[in-house]
Amino acid sequence: MRNRYLHIHPTMEWSVQPNLTITDKYPTSTPASTPSSPRNLIHTDNELIVRLVKAIGNEQLSIKQMLERVGLKDRMNFIEFNLNPAISEGFVRMLFPDNPHHPHQKYLLTTKGVLLYNDIKDQ
Repeated sequence: MRNRYLHIHPTMEWSVQPNLTITDKYPTSTPASTPSSPRNLIHTDNELIVRLVKAIGNEQLSIKQMLERVGLKDRMNFIEFNLNPAISEGFVRMLFPDNPHHPHQKYLLTTKGVLLYNDIKDQ
């Protein structure tokens, strides 16, 4: 009901529409090394995320399995410095996002994560 009211009587915040045109988002004249190129949108400078993406690969893993593959033992530091940044940057997602404490919770790569994995798996 509120959204319908705001649609008919928009506030200043609602009346301003964002510029959704994407014609200038990827200009053809910029070199591939600039941050605005599509190739650099899937890459990250965070080596911990890259290591986690390599560890997950094309599988669904629990936190315990990821800890073993990455070679770490401290679960809390792993979640804080590896898993949460990977989730917030869009490389990894939960299998059950509505229930983070699900007993069978697993983590898998998003489309962005799969693109990064395919690009770095041979390195």
